[in-house]
Amino acid sequence: MSKQLYHLQQEHLSRLQRDYAALLEEHRLDCLAIYSGHANAFFGDDQAPAFQTYGHFMHWVPLADVQHSWLVIRPHQRPQLYLYAPADFWHLPTRLPEEPWVDEFDIHLCSDHVSPALDGHAAIIGDVAQLPNASLKAQLNPATLLNRLDERRIVKSDYEIACLREANRLAIAGHEAAQAAFLGASGELDIQLAYLAGSRQRESAVPYQNIIGLNDHAGVLHYQHYDISPPRRRHSLLVDAGRRFRGYCADITRTHAGPDAPALFGELVGAMHGLKDELVQGVTAGTDFIALHEQMHQRLGDILIAHDLFRGSREQAVAEGVTRAFCPHGLGHSLGLQVHDVAGLRHPDGTAAPPPNEHPALRLTRTLSSGMVVTIEPGLYFIPMLLAPLRETSLPINWALLDYCMPCGGIRIEDNIAVTDQGPDNLTP
Repeated sequence: MSKQLYHLQQEHLSRLQRDYAALLEEHRLDCLAIYSGHANAFFGDDQAPAFQTYGHFMHWVPLADVQHSWLVIRPHQRPQLYLYAPADFWHLPTRLPEEPWVDEFDIHLCSDHVSPALDGHAAIIGDVAQLPNASLKAQLNPATLLNRLDERRIVKSDYEIACLREANRLAIAGHEAAQAAFLGASGELDIQLAYLAGSRQRESAVPYQNIIGLNDHAGVLHYQHYDISPPRRRHSLLVDAGRRFRGYCADITRTHAGPDAPALFGELVGAMHGLKDELVQGVTAGTDFIALHEQMHQRLGDILIAHDLFRGSREQAVAEGVTRAFCPHGLGHSLGLQVHDVAGLRHPDGTAAPPPNEHPALRLTRTLSSGMVVTIEPGLYFIPMLLAPLRETSLPINWALLDYCMPCGGIRIEDNIAVTDQGPDNLTP
């Protein structure tokens, strides 16, 4: 851990101390307990899925796999960390890193599951429903308080942005390894293994299930399988894959044209890189993200026209839903301790900010402010079920050319961008 990162983390923890003290006093609470969460076994089994520590716990404690642990916050007092660390020969016990942040907490290593003593007016946040002591006398997940805590996570500290930048650096190494595997004619599973090796992580540690799609699988937005054998023909590869660093997530997507792709597909990949770069320049304080999403659709219309896939106007392509058939998802989302980070669909005062009816998949509807980190991920896909209704219309779509590109599946290009007072800071160089 570098001295610079420690100093940034120290400032981050000091800010949390001030913010939590003010919030607890505002809500007339004497203490707040944050539960880390724990993994639950599959029904009828003794095995559990991969676990991720509760985001508000990780906001303080940079450990992404801590279970059965508690953090207790009292105004103007040192935070109390009750870390579950049993003596165990089946598993390696939890160990604290030799890092300076440990000294910012009063740490209690617990060999058994504990429930911290809560005094006065108390609240608990986290997934405590399945705890045997879930009847603790405290407010459980008070909505108003949670909204306020979520709002404090939407704007990142310098420490958090440094962590997100490092997560991107590590993920980029994985993307380079995945591209090299694709050039070597590997199949999806081997490309996934190359990504994990290049990014130096095991599969259970990724922040979300990596999407490794060859050919038409690139047109399945959340493609969830890995073919074992390479395909006979290599039209395209889409890699949507991330990495954690101290709990913070990178979320990067790249699309590559294969040796069997039509030249047009390679041109479209280049055009989508250009569109991504153009939209990144719009990631500035005061920008309405919905308006930026709508700009993406307008420019998609231009790309379709420029490459002879649509022979009408940009306005017609947007108004008739043509661009939505080619890109059904939103432009991006907030990014942080969660891949789809909190408070993206709420106003700063905590009231709901749902996506507009014409863009129901949009995950971020806020006006951007300095300190936010968002993804910018325009897409252009050839998805048969979305294009089928357009075939029944008289819209001027070049179906012959479109069908020529269909085996390529689609394109998504995604970068992670921090909003600063000086403009966009692309964490995905």
